[in-house]
Amino acid sequence: MVLEQLRLDGKVAVVTGAGRGLGRQMALALAAAGADVVCAARTAEQIERTATDVTALGRRAVAQPTDVRDSAQCDRLIGRAVDAFGRIDIMLSNAGIGDARGMSAEFWDVTDEDWRDTIDVNLSSAFYCARAASRQLVAEGHGGVIINVASGTAMRANPTGFAYGAAKAGVIALTKSLSAMLGKYDIRCNCIIPGFVAQAPPRSDEQRAFSRARGRYLPAQRLGEAWELGPLAIFLASDASSYVNGQGFVIDGGGLAGGVAPMGFAPDVAG
Repeated sequence: MVLEQLRLDGKVAVVTGAGRGLGRQMALALAAAGADVVCAARTAEQIERTATDVTALGRRAVAQPTDVRDSAQCDRLIGRAVDAFGRIDIMLSNAGIGDARGMSAEFWDVTDEDWRDTIDVNLSSAFYCARAASRQLVAEGHGGVIINVASGTAMRANPTGFAYGAAKAGVIALTKSLSAMLGKYDIRCNCIIPGFVAQAPPRSDEQRAFSRARGRYLPAQRLGEAWELGPLAIFLASDASSYVNGQGFVIDGGGLAGGVAPMGFAPDVAG
């Protein structure tokens, strides 16, 4: 019974930032659970690879190059999903960029352009996609799911990337408001809040050493792996979470609960 509720057979999921890292792994997880997937990102080659891997799992997939900073392209993304599969059920807004413009700059040196680009990539994109998807879901009349991806940096000081943290805090607040506005249409809206999660396995001794060093700040004593977000995405997209709405789910190895965030002045961690 419970495992059946986690199935996504017959569902259509739109995933932004699906070309690599967390978005790619969540797209593949949704496909493994039975969903057809529309893969979106700016880099066509990357999302075509993800789409190919989705079809290898026995599901249908299309790749739609999309710059989520542009609301018209987000509208076209939803239109492409409907043209390809006749419906949508799940909107997973994962697109974002942590190494955004203005990182590590002094506060007074961050330009208007740096600020706007960071906000648009990480927050406006979630708004554009939710607006386009909810319009379609309401028209279809069968309810649906919107999942936004934020970041643990939204819940702590982030002096080297304060605009990114502010944008991701906005994603959490947006998700809560969407849940209240769209609940009457049987559209649930929830948020995944990753902590330190490696976008890909380390490819060198230097990367492995960096991962081990940063993992020491966390109670789990390691960084998360991208695939670990997949099961959470399946849960939130499925009927198993039918009474879950307006919530943020932190997946960070205990980082916010008991970790020490490396912010440029953290003490050494013994052990």
